[in-house]
Amino acid sequence: MSAQRDTNGGGKTIRIRQVRSGIGCTIEMRETLKALGLGKMHRVTERLDTKEVRGMIAKIPHLVEVVE
Repeated sequence: MSAQRDTNGGGKTIRIRQVRSGIGCTIEMRETLKALGLGKMHRVTERLDTKEVRGMIAKIPHLVEVVE
């Protein structure tokens, strides 16, 4: 039997919601949305609260919001 892994490593997570469409944005911004696990309006994803994820959010603050 395979043991299940703890995917978030016990770290703090944040929930991110896409509030605006990626249409009309640069390719880099759309790729950032995709890297965050988003792509369609009002979708919510949960990611580890790391400086890398916070940096991606900072690149597209007009497209996403952090949900607490």
